[in-house]
Amino acid sequence: MSASREKKTRQDQASSGWTDPKTVREAQQRREAHRTNVLYGIIGVVFLVIAIAAVVWKTNIIPKSVTAATVNGEKYTAAEVNYYYENYYQDFLNDAYSILSMIGLDTSSSLKDQTISSTAASMLPAMGRPEAEEGENWYDYFARAALEQLSSIQALCESAEADGFTWTDELQAQLDESLESLASAAATYGYSEEQYLSLVYGSTMTRKIYEEQTQRSLLASAYLQNYQDGLSYTEDELEAAYAEDTTLYDVVDCAYIRVNSAAASTDEEGNEIEVTEEMEAEALADAEAAADAIYAAYQAGTPLEDAAEGYDDIAYYNANSAYTYNTSVLGEWLYDDARQAGDSAVLEDEGNDAIYVAVFNDRGRYDYNTVDVRHILIQPEATELSEDDEGYEADVEAKDDAAEAKAQEILAEWENGEATEDSFAALANEYSQDPGSNTTGGLYEQVYQGQMVTEFNDWCFDEGRQPGDTGIIHNDSTGYHVMYFVGLDQPYWEIQVTSALKNEATNAWFEEKTADYTAEQSSFGMRFVG
Repeated sequence: MSASREKKTRQDQASSGWTDPKTVREAQQRREAHRTNVLYGIIGVVFLVIAIAAVVWKTNIIPKSVTAATVNGEKYTAAEVNYYYENYYQDFLNDAYSILSMIGLDTSSSLKDQTISSTAASMLPAMGRPEAEEGENWYDYFARAALEQLSSIQALCESAEADGFTWTDELQAQLDESLESLASAAATYGYSEEQYLSLVYGSTMTRKIYEEQTQRSLLASAYLQNYQDGLSYTEDELEAAYAEDTTLYDVVDCAYIRVNSAAASTDEEGNEIEVTEEMEAEALADAEAAADAIYAAYQAGTPLEDAAEGYDDIAYYNANSAYTYNTSVLGEWLYDDARQAGDSAVLEDEGNDAIYVAVFNDRGRYDYNTVDVRHILIQPEATELSEDDEGYEADVEAKDDAAEAKAQEILAEWENGEATEDSFAALANEYSQDPGSNTTGGLYEQVYQGQMVTEFNDWCFDEGRQPGDTGIIHNDSTGYHVMYFVGLDQPYWEIQVTSALKNEATNAWFEEKTADYTAEQSSFGMRFVG
C-alpha cells in the first residue's frame, strides 16, 4: 500500500471512530510512563520534605519560631515563653523546696500527670502565688503563671515607653552583669553559653532570646520600682493610716504558758495508737487541771515561769514586746482594746489543742528609731582540712586570726586617712566581702532591731551610739565587721506603715497598668514549653 493510500485509510478509520490498537497501546504506555514519573516525583518530594522536617526538628527551628502565645497582638515563640516558664518554675521550687512533699509536687515526674490537691490549692495564695483550682495539673498552673508574668512585663514595658521611661546606663550595667554571670556559670561547668542555656531553659533557648527577655524584665522591674520610689507620705498621713488598724503594727509585751490538751497518739515506745473520745476527754481534763494549778500559783505570787515547773507537755514563752496579732484565742485576748497592764487569764483554745495561762503587760507600736550604718565584712578563709585531720583547729584559728588582723588593718587605714564617711565607703567598696553592700559603700539604711546578727544589732543599738562611731565586731557565722555608724533614721513604725501604703498603692497601679493584657495560648506552640 502506498503512503498516500495508507494515510487516506487512517483518516477514514479515524473519522469512523476506529482506533488502531498499536496507537492505543503506545498512547497508554506513554501515559503510564508519565504517571510513573509523576508518582516517583511525588514520592521524592515527600521524602525530601520528611528529610528536611527531620533536620528542622533536630535544629529546633520549629520550637524556636512557632507562636506559643499572643498578648495584645504581640506574638511570642515557644522559646520566649519558655524563658518565663522556667524562671517561674525554678523560683517556685527554690521558694517551696522544704514543703514540696506537703503540697504534693514530685519534680521527678511529669507535671502534666500531677494534679493540684485541695491542700496545695489552699496553700498557694498564702505563699504569695497565684490561685489554683483543685484538680488542675501542675504544668497548666506553671504555664498560666508564666504567661501572666510575660503579659505583665509587656504591659509595663509599653507603659514605660509611653511615659518616657527609657533604658539607662544603670540598667545596661545590670544586663551586662547578668550576661557575665551566664558566661561565668557556663565556663564553670565546662559548657558553652548556648549549651548552658539549653540545660537551664531547654533546647529552644538561645543567647539572643535570653538577652532580649532579660532586658525586658529589667526594664519592667525598674519602671515599677521607679513608681514606688516616688511615693511619699506626710506624718499626718502615716498617723491616719496607723490609726485605721493598729493591730497591723502594734506588738504586745506578754508572757504565757501553753498547756497541750491533745491526747497522745503514740505509746511509750513510739508506736501509733488509736485515740478514743475517752482519751481525748481525759487529756483535756488533765490540761485544765494543770492550767488551773499554774494560774493559782501565779496569782499567789509565784513567777509564771516558776509556776510551770514540774509539769509535762508545757511550754513557757516570754514575748518581750514581740507578740504580733493573729486570730487565735490567745491573739484575740491580748489585742482586745479592753486589755490593761497586769491582766491575766486561763484561755482554752480547742481548735489548737491548747490551754493558755496568759499575762498581759503592755501594747504599743515600735517608736524606736531605725539606724543607718556602713560596714566592711572580712571573712576567714575556709580551711582545706577536715575536722578529723590533725591540725584542723589550729588552721581554723590561724585563718580567723588573719581575718581579724585584716579588719584591724582596714580600720587603721581609715583612721590614718581622711577618716570620713566617704573614705570609709571607698574602703568598703574595695575590701568588703558582703555582696549585698560592697558596691554601695557598705551602706545599710533603716536597719531595725533584730534584723542583723546579734553582735551587729547590739553594736548599732548600743545606748549612746553617735554618728561617726567606728569599731570591729565578730560573729562566728559571718566573720569580722568593721563598723561605721551613720546615724538615726525614721521610727520603725513609720517605716512599717510607709511600706504598707507603698505596697497598696503599687499593687493598685500595677493592676491598672496590666488589666487589659492577657495571653492567648496556641495549643501547638505550647507543646514546646516546659
